[in-house]
Parts: sequence; structure tokens; C-alpha cells
Amino acid sequence: MILSEEEIDRTLRHGPWPPAVTLDPSNRVSGNANAIALGEVLFSDPVLSKDGAMSCSSCHQPGRDFTDGVARAEGRKTLDRNTQALWNLAGQRWFGWSGDSDSLWAQNLTPLLNPAEMGHDAHSVQSAFLESAHRPEYEVLFGDLSLESALETTVNVSKVLAAYIETLRSGKTSFDHFRDALAQGDMKMAAQYPEPAQRGLQIFIGRGNCAFCHSGPAFTNGEFHDAAVPYLLKQGRVDPGRAEGIDRLLGSPFTLNGDFTDDPRKSGAWAVRNVRFQHGNFGIFRVPTLRRAARTSPYMHDGSLPDLAAVVQHYDKIDMGRLHSDGEAILRPLGLSDQDAENLEAFLKTLSDD
Repeated sequence: MILSEEEIDRTLRHGPWPPAVTLDPSNRVSGNANAIALGEVLFSDPVLSKDGAMSCSSCHQPGRDFTDGVARAEGRKTLDRNTQALWNLAGQRWFGWSGDSDSLWAQNLTPLLNPAEMGHDAHSVQSAFLESAHRPEYEVLFGDLSLESALETTVNVSKVLAAYIETLRSGKTSFDHFRDALAQGDMKMAAQYPEPAQRGLQIFIGRGNCAFCHSGPAFTNGEFHDAAVPYLLKQGRVDPGRAEGIDRLLGSPFTLNGDFTDDPRKSGAWAVRNVRFQHGNFGIFRVPTLRRAARTSPYMHDGSLPDLAAVVQHYDKIDMGRLHSDGEAILRPLGLSDQDAENLEAFLKTLSDD
């Protein structure tokens, strides 16, 4: 064991894992076994694309940890952003790279209704389900499909998908066993955690300042930060990031403050009620979880970093000129040795070995 008492205290803040299961009050089928089963089937069914050409699993491939292995997602055309993994989304505040949704079910509507992805509109989803083999299972959950508005059906389908996706929780890793041993004072067990990973952890929670954004048990604060990654898509086109997300969020009827939530108390609506655009929102993106990240390359919102070694090098040699001048000033070049970089990568891999 090479950690100090202060480092042990910081390490303990990244657990315990897994978190307690909590249901989504805005989704009346959250935790419903029938909805979960139907959602899992629908996830891989091309009925969710208007022309039957693709499914959710076309990009979020289960065999690739619910990613696709390419820099930017391939829908009906190449999209602007990298496909994010679907692990551990339950209980988050914002969804998508730019946070244009404040619930998992609302986020599902984005690809479903995007002409460049699944290509449905509100009416075509209902039409597809009226003729679908899934209609009986759907009506067990929501009643007679023909009595709903087309928009209600679309939202209900997104909630069924959310019921399934929120069950995708990663398991304990060697880091978690190490962290739990520290919490129990079992230093003999803790000493089994490899020393290179311990030294990488020291950098992560220490001079690397990685834990500022990648905090807590899920190794993300769920908010938006500038990682000095270019947001130029091609000449004359940029990705506005959170700035665009806020604009879409405030214009959406599908928020926790809207009419489609199933929570009469509108729990969590305070976030969308209080979000405001700021100049610094331009070109910043949501911090992803690091759990299972070693399995979900490439990285960053544009998929520009091919592997963990490249991510470590990016933060080690951070281009300060790309950071917002009015930003948080939390990043700086780290000056890592080759061994430091290898140790940090070794630590990150222990967040993915469940």
C-alpha cells in the first residue's frame, strides 16, 4: 500500500459501487418487468426506424459495450458526434453530449425522431406499432393503442426503451474491491491492488486533478466542461456543444417540467427551470463516466482520440490555447513521465475489468 491517509480519503469518495437502484418517477414503467422485457426486444428491432433499416443496436452494439467502435456515429449519414455507451445512465441529470434532455426517456426521442437516424415522426411510430407483433405487450402496459394520440405512443415507446436501458449497470471492478477493502480497513486485501494502478490513482486524485470532473462513484459529475478538444467539424461548421443543448432543452416539450412526465410533483424540474445560457457554454460537452471506458474507444465527443494512451497524452500535453479564456482554468499540462502515463492508464483500466 502506497497511498497516504489523505489519498485514501479521496479514494473512498469514488464508492461504494454499485449504487442503490432507484426508479425514475417521471417514467411510470421504470422498473416494470414487462416494460424492461419489451424494451430489450425493441432495442434490437428495426421497427423503431421508419424504413426498417436500422435499430438502436445498430450504433449501440451490445457486443461493443453499446458503442460502435467508430469515431462518429453512422446513421443515414455520418453524424457529428461519437456514439456514447449506455452504461449507468439511470439517475443522471443530463443526457447526450450536449445535455439537450433531462430524462432518459426524453433522450431516446432524439434518435427516434431524427431524420438522420431512425427517421420516425410522431405519427409513424404509432402506425408502425398498430401493425406490430409488439402491440399486445405494449397494450398490457399502456392500454388500447388506438385510443392514444400519436404523440403519446411515441413518448410511451421511449419510456419502454428507458426502462430497459436504465438496467444497464456495470459491475464491481478491481478498483471497487480495493476501495471497499480500504473502507473496511483491510490493508492486506487492499495490497492486492497492483502498484502501477495505485500510482495511477495517485495522479488521478492528485496532481492530475482528474477527479474534479470525474468525481463520485460513477466517475463523472454529469456536468459540462471544456476538455480542449476542437469543435470544428469542417470548414465553416462547428459543434456548439452545450450551447446548442440548452437551446434545444428550453424549446422541448419533453422535459421534467413538461406535460409528458408521469411525476405529478415534477421532481427534478428545478434543473431545467434554472438553466441559463452563458457564453462559456459554447463548445463544452458532458463529462462521460469512466466506468468501462477502456472498452468503449474511441474517445471524446468527436471520437478523435483512438485509445486510452491518447487520452492520457491529450491531458498531459493539453493545448491551453484551445481552452475558453473565460473558462474554469482547471486544466494544465501535467508533465508526466512515460512511467506516469503508463500508471495512469493502468488505473483507468481497473475501472473496466468487471
